[in-house]
Amino acid sequence: MAWVLKMDEVIESGLVHDFDASLSGIGQELGAGAYSMSDVLALPIFKQEDSSLPQENETKHPPFQYVMCAATSPAVKLYDETLTYLNQGQSYEIRMLDNRKAGDIPEINGKLVKSIIRVVFHDRRLQYTEHQQLEGWKWNRPGDRLLDLDIPMSVGVIDIKTNPSQLNAVEFLWDPTKCTSAFIQVHCISTEFTPRKHGGEKGVPFRIQVDTFKQTESGEYTDHLHSASCQIKVFKPKGADRKQKTDREKMEKRTAHEKEKYQPSYDTTVLTECSPWPDTPTTFVNNSPTPAPTFTSAQHNTYSVPDSNSSSPNHQGDGTSQGSGDQLHPSATIQETQQWLLKHRFSTYTRLFSNFSGADLLKLTREDLVQICGPADGIRLYNALKSRSVRPRLTIYVCQEPLRSIQLERQDAGNGDSSNGAIYVYHAIYLEEMAASEVTRKLALAFNIPLHQINQVYRQGPTGIHILVSDQMVQNFQDESCFLFTTIKAENGEGFHIILK
Repeated sequence: MAWVLKMDEVIESGLVHDFDASLSGIGQELGAGAYSMSDVLALPIFKQEDSSLPQENETKHPPFQYVMCAATSPAVKLYDETLTYLNQGQSYEIRMLDNRKAGDIPEINGKLVKSIIRVVFHDRRLQYTEHQQLEGWKWNRPGDRLLDLDIPMSVGVIDIKTNPSQLNAVEFLWDPTKCTSAFIQVHCISTEFTPRKHGGEKGVPFRIQVDTFKQTESGEYTDHLHSASCQIKVFKPKGADRKQKTDREKMEKRTAHEKEKYQPSYDTTVLTECSPWPDTPTTFVNNSPTPAPTFTSAQHNTYSVPDSNSSSPNHQGDGTSQGSGDQLHPSATIQETQQWLLKHRFSTYTRLFSNFSGADLLKLTREDLVQICGPADGIRLYNALKSRSVRPRLTIYVCQEPLRSIQLERQDAGNGDSSNGAIYVYHAIYLEEMAASEVTRKLALAFNIPLHQINQVYRQGPTGIHILVSDQMVQNFQDESCFLFTTIKAENGEGFHIILK
């Protein structure tokens, strides 16, 4: 910790701009295996401090420091935040450094801390629509993640976790007293989130943010300690090197007077202190080692699933207080309007429309909504308010076959007339996806069957054989086909199977 104390003395004495001379003396005190001072100290984090602040504010320093081994751009104005260019998919080291003074946060001595590294949007407008942006990226890049940890390259990281529902974040435990380096790979590029593809220079900036937590008495890592972030742009492979070279050549052509208005390029990027990312403590807290199956997850969120079934006029039992469920009425209260927004996947805008009743929301024009929510969500919200549904890809009609005992009783009551023995009421099932899982989910919704209790769906074939319903079979269903279905108990006694006839 000797070099850390020296570093604070340099800062407190106001000799930041003369730190090169101080480093020679401090560097001699670095022990074997420690990082060099040039890697630890990069001026931007200190440079942004105002020398006019009170002395007590100058002495405050973060408990940790995170240094990314990537050069900053030389084309950044003197008092602006640094900007770092990264190549897509390349591994970059983030050094996790203990910056505590003696006696600071003693409760973590000899203990591990948890850090969550995430890549997020820099622009506030994109932060408001982050969920929709990431879902769109996931749709275009199935199976890929925005952020990965290069585990073989990383040092000192323990219990690494990635959540399938959080494609832009990784978490791990580490010991502040030991050398720790996390190598990250960013797989999204800045131009993937721009309406027009102009090239790397016009892409949107991202942020790399690190949030660190200590363990609570309950054993969970939810007690926030420190957060820091930096601004980045991500290019296709080798693109960051070309952009860095272009910026450097532009700066070389400027006059000495103009160069004084710009920051020099630093070999490393120091992440500057910031507020913790919203809801960070609970992002991974309840994660099980094995992700839950799709059906279980859908059943757990019973009342958030039906939005994909919103095109079905026969859908019932969504649990909302409005009569038609899918349509927002002018008489809807503020609370009912909030429920409607949540049900139709507009949770991002619930705070924005927190004082809107149904009548207020319905008065907004298409242009108003596009201006407020952006083109994509504005048009989607307008169509939802006007109940403009998308034509389903396939419609089938399904009826639950009455029990044989009920049929026999009705036949007896009708003097053996079997034509009136059973009443068959069909439900229309509208499929937006030609998949077996979609059939299972829509059957569960239409007939109020717990989804997790449905083990398999079969179709009765020739001579009464049971054929497993697959995606390929669903794709070969004729539109407006009619099915009777019955249920049989599973062989293991847990749940049941559905048989379509």
